[in-house]
Amino acid sequence: MQSATKHDTFAGDVLSGLSATPKSLSSKYFYDDEGSRLFQKIMELPEYYLTRSEFEIFERRAGEIFESFTENSPGFDLIELGAGDGTKTAVLIDHFLKRQADFTYSPIDISREAVDHLTEKFNARFPELTIDARVGDYFRILETLKSGSTRPKILLFLGSNIGNFSRAASIEFFRHLRAVMNPQDLLFTGFDLQKDPRVILAAYDDAAGVTAEFNLNLLRRINRELGGNFDLSKFSHYAVYRPTECAARSFLISRTEQEVYIGHLDKTFYFKSWEPIFMEISQKYDLEMIEELAHGSGFEIKQNFFDEKRYFVDSLWKVS
Repeated sequence: MQSATKHDTFAGDVLSGLSATPKSLSSKYFYDDEGSRLFQKIMELPEYYLTRSEFEIFERRAGEIFESFTENSPGFDLIELGAGDGTKTAVLIDHFLKRQADFTYSPIDISREAVDHLTEKFNARFPELTIDARVGDYFRILETLKSGSTRPKILLFLGSNIGNFSRAASIEFFRHLRAVMNPQDLLFTGFDLQKDPRVILAAYDDAAGVTAEFNLNLLRRINRELGGNFDLSKFSHYAVYRPTECAARSFLISRTEQEVYIGHLDKTFYFKSWEPIFMEISQKYDLEMIEELAHGSGFEIKQNFFDEKRYFVDSLWKVS
């Protein structure tokens, strides 16, 4: 029943997005198993500075991060939202274990394959680590965890995933997190900072075309799960960065006039030549914007951790 509900939600969102003007598809559906695999490849690209910047923060500042996490309690539950393959998080976990920290680790992801792979990898690398992996919706799982332990929870939301949300949606997301947090809990979240627009744009339009394949995979998913007949060769990926908005945007462009039928919706969608489908926004931040998000959603900034170039910040928030 749950699978059918998720399927119907996906179908409803596709219908709404492709019926709108301009057309759009929600980036939250990028991360099926194939999408998750492609994103792992994106994170390894030379143009994709975000992963390297956050990795540097964890390697250089792990000790300070640990001290901030344990300032009020020696024991804690580390909960990661959208854990992916856990490569960056492993740096922190390795440091915490070497400090003989008293903590558990709960990765949460919508991809069963990603969670299973991460659990297997961490069990082999960190046999002494207590892992409680979960698959599903962040908020539903966090609600079940709210009263499950008396120790502080530290929520990780890394990689500037919040950049895919509008400002209003960001506030709403953080308020939802605040609602399932206890007063002693902390939120540790990543933000991609404003910088040279050329550096930003290259990260979303890589020379190898992996980001293009990542975007096109959503059409492939619609074909597979909803009975669509998208011809992927008739669409191309296009990215742009607008400094006035401090945001990168990604589109799929219809290369020709065409019709696409989606069987599950029993509906045909018409595309004009060069008509765009809006796919994703990737917001870039300054410190004032981050502070406004924290205060607007019921948090206070406890500490910020930067990489050397100040390309990226991991911001530690406490409940206000």
